Order: sequence, then structure tokens, then C-alpha cells
Amino acid sequence: MIEHAVGSLKRTVAFRLSPGEDLLGGIQAVCEHYGIKSGVLLSGIGSLRSARFFTPVVLPGTKAGYGYSTPVEEAGPIELISVSGIIGEGENGAPLLHVHCCFADGTGRTFSGHLIEGNEVLMTADLVIGELDGIFMDRRYDPELDVYLVHPTQR
Repeated sequence: MIEHAVGSLKRTVAFRLSPGEDLLGGIQAVCEHYGIKSGVLLSGIGSLRSARFFTPVVLPGTKAGYGYSTPVEEAGPIELISVSGIIGEGENGAPLLHVHCCFADGTGRTFSGHLIEGNEVLMTADLVIGELDGIFMDRRYDPELDVYLVHPTQR
């Protein structure tokens, strides 16, 4: 079944993270500052001191059959090629982020995955968030798969 909702962009928030700031923490802080609980990451580029992320792995014995790896770490400097993701509302009412990134090292080798904490900005990270209007990006526990999933609904 396809879950869907229709709405529009309410506002956009563009921001820059400074050297030393955590990429995921910075996105979270901007969402909290502006009260964004339903949105999308429209754009994100920059540089990082290193990259830290999860990749999908097969996990036999789990309901979904897969999950995330132990953290993958790539030494820097790292080019942050793109950032994309969903901003939903967690069970405690705070913004809940699901962010994926593409990275490149100094040789041009690319890699990607699910963003986690521990990605320090090297020079800059420039991002744009689109806040959604009329769509609630509810992220809640799915007992059938034993994971948290986004459920877009009309608001």
C-alpha cells in the first residue's frame, strides 16, 4: 500500500554550519529553533573533517531482515556532495531526522549512507530545509518490521 499526503512548502530555511559543528546536530538545532517538525532537506553541500555513517546490512533473524551496520568511518578531508532527508516528529514531539549523505574523499572515491552524529564540518556546510504545510511526516514504530518508518498523513 502506498501511503501519501498532499501539501505544499510553507517556508524554506537556508543556513550555514561553521567549522567544528556537528552536521546532524546542526540540522537538529535549526529545526528546533524554527519549530520545524515536518519537512525535507532540499539541498546540502560542504566539507567535513571525516565521514561517519551507517550502511544497510543483512540481519538474519530480524523481522525486516536487515538493519544498519556498525558505524563506517572514512578519514578526511571529505567533500559533502549531497544531503537529503526527511524531518518528522518523534514520539516526544521533537523533530526527528532521517538523513542520508553522499561523500567523496581526496581521490574522488564516493560513498554514501545514513548520517549519524560525529561528522564535524571542515570549512562549511550549506543547507536548505523546506518546511511542509498540510503534510504531517509522522515517524513511528512499525511492529510488523520492528523499525521506525515515516507515515505521511494529511494535516
